[in-house]
Amino acid sequence: MAKAHEIDYRIVGDDMQSVIVTLDPGEAVQAEAGAMLFMEEGIDINTEMGGFMKGIKRVIAGESFFITTFINRAGVKRRVSFAAPYPGKILAVDLKSIGTILCQRDAYLCSAYGIDISVAFTKRLGAGFFGGEGFILQKLSGDGIAFIHAGGTLIKKVLKSNETLKVDTGCLVAFEESVDYDIEFVGGLKTAFFGGEGLFFTTLKGPGTIYLQTLPFSRFADRVIAATYKNRGEVRNRGFLGGLDGFLGGDNRF
Repeated sequence: MAKAHEIDYRIVGDDMQSVIVTLDPGEAVQAEAGAMLFMEEGIDINTEMGGFMKGIKRVIAGESFFITTFINRAGVKRRVSFAAPYPGKILAVDLKSIGTILCQRDAYLCSAYGIDISVAFTKRLGAGFFGGEGFILQKLSGDGIAFIHAGGTLIKKVLKSNETLKVDTGCLVAFEESVDYDIEFVGGLKTAFFGGEGLFFTTLKGPGTIYLQTLPFSRFADRVIAATYKNRGEVRNRGFLGGLDGFLGGDNRF
């Protein structure tokens, strides 16, 4: 069981993870609406916005207007768990140690009580219009632990001063505020239109830590949609014609 800054937690699972938070009597944790997996008896739920403007900022940042708080009203320790919305990894970020962190919209899962969730805009106009995820980022600040979710496998990279890394726009999960963020055109027109990597990529310049995800939800959803339309006319007959159709459709299972 890990402990840091008034919160005990344990991340369980492999590719479908959840975080289990153990609360002392009177202790609280906050989470995105709908993230709760289970909670033990004695934990109360409160819904609040923490001020109208903070609620508006959360909506702009991709979260709900209200934030849900789970408070341990029992006289002993109680547990509450939060689950990621799709396959991937949960990252625990100690904001007291690293300071403010910027992440993609919808990346926030839960956090210690009092962590501020607001909106941040990219510094450059180009990043705003062509950043894939848009020019609006979530800004997490405070002095406790925050949990963010990444699709697929999570990769951490520490950039030195002036060290540059170019990544797919959807694969960027989070980065420290010290990292410079911009969007660049991939190159020639043939590469842009036929290279399969889109028109733009994200350029990150250190110093600072960045977190990448191997499977952005948008990419996962695109594959599911493509497979759905591909198999919509699948022949259900398991005879010769049905087997031929399955072979031609590439859906064989040997």
